[in-house]
Amino acid sequence: MSNMSFLEKLLDGAEVEWKVLGEVVNTVTAPAKLKKEAYRVTGNIPIIDQGIKFIAGYADDNITPVEPDKYVVFGDHSEHLKYVDFAFVQGADGLKILKAISNNTKYIYYAFQNFYQKELSYKRHWSTAKETLIPIPPLEIQAEIVRILDAFTELTAELTAELTAELTARKKQYNYYRDQLLTFEENDVEWKTLGKVLTRTKGTKITAGQMKVLHKEDAPLKIFAGGKTVAFVDFEDIPSKDINREASIIVKSRGFIEFDYYDKPFSHKNEMWSYHSKNKKINIKFVYYFLKTQEPYFQNLGSRMQMP
Repeated sequence: MSNMSFLEKLLDGAEVEWKVLGEVVNTVTAPAKLKKEAYRVTGNIPIIDQGIKFIAGYADDNITPVEPDKYVVFGDHSEHLKYVDFAFVQGADGLKILKAISNNTKYIYYAFQNFYQKELSYKRHWSTAKETLIPIPPLEIQAEIVRILDAFTELTAELTAELTAELTARKKQYNYYRDQLLTFEENDVEWKTLGKVLTRTKGTKITAGQMKVLHKEDAPLKIFAGGKTVAFVDFEDIPSKDINREASIIVKSRGFIEFDYYDKPFSHKNEMWSYHSKNKKINIKFVYYFLKTQEPYFQNLGSRMQMP
């Protein structure tokens, strides 16, 4: 409600038209297009393409750029949106360069970003995207909306940079102390293979398609499928013999190899496996932390062969 009141105050009774994007922008044809093999790591003219990176590479001075101005660029096949206010070279095909006809181009960028519905864009082409309906208030209100959104964007970027730096430092600190705490000399402690101290359990026969069908957000049973893929299902959805109720280490042995710890009822695809222990001398989470220190070894091994 407060947001609505703020917008009403900003508009102060001004009329807002709704128009399709294609009516308020012109498409600009780049004087040159470069294939990816021509991209350079350094250079004087930045290259913009439909990839996720803002600047995809650089071009030589002998390539004619798009003249410096204010543009919205849209990736036909990637749906990435960018605001560009400098001269650039178009990289490869599939990029639509848009310039507002009589509006604030950066406002059009923000409005397009907000109102574009990707799920309606079959084949993700400009022919669909240009039908996006956006609100067009008077120019002075467009400028004020841009000023406010720019301020928040700048603040968000600063906070993200600070948080990323802090998270990176904490991760390094965590890894340092973990490795210090879990590095033992050969004769300092007793060493045993996992097979002698833990019980290996199998999963359940389930496909990715079945997981998708059975998945319910609030269901109590977690199914692991390797990587970040999981599903939550009801207990009756899989055989009771395939449900593990012990705190366990899940070995993700397909794709990117890693170890997970889980202490609630679960199962996993049967090509993976997990370990638990009922031995009172074994703390299963201690074993999990130790295995995490060995992940790089297994990931290197897995890049060359199947997980042993």
